[in-house]
Amino acid sequence: MARWNAITTARRTALTRVMQSAIRAVCLGALMCVFCAASPAQDNYREQMKGLDEQVQDIKSDVLGIAAELKRLEEKLLYPSNTQVALFVALEGGEAVRLDAVQIQIDGQTVARYIYSYQELEALKKGGVQRIFTGNVPTGAHELDVSVMGKVEGGRDYSETGHFTLQKNVEPKLVGITLAGPDLGKPAIEIGDW
Repeated sequence: MARWNAITTARRTALTRVMQSAIRAVCLGALMCVFCAASPAQDNYREQMKGLDEQVQDIKSDVLGIAAELKRLEEKLLYPSNTQVALFVALEGGEAVRLDAVQIQIDGQTVARYIYSYQELEALKKGGVQRIFTGNVPTGAHELDVSVMGKVEGGRDYSETGHFTLQKNVEPKLVGITLAGPDLGKPAIEIGDW
């Protein structure tokens, strides 16, 4: 595990250096454009400024594109497809329960703890989905424990824990965790492949 963390840290450091180099190159290019575009002729000043603004916007969009591509590459390096697991949380029966916190363990090790704000809870009630965890898990069967804390209508405290078996194959695994209140006639915590 320590070796894997060292490899992961090295990959993050390498990606950070690449991204910093890309940003420096773009900024240097923008500065060169500014100095090259300066001209003593006043008639062309407005046209040059307009052209410079367009160049800066092009450079900005290039930087954003590079950053997005680096993020995708980082995710591929940190979470290879043969070990990647992503866990998502959704809320069913939005008004039945006020979700306060969720804790998730895989094989007895806590991988995610989350305390919800009012805005996040409202988004979940309206059908939103939260990616709560992305990580690496070897192929095979794993224990998944999900603990939920909150309040139900009337202000009564609510707590539920579910124990599940997660079967990880070679391809990436997407798991949806659906949370429901105690009075909906369904299990309070359900999981399924997404």
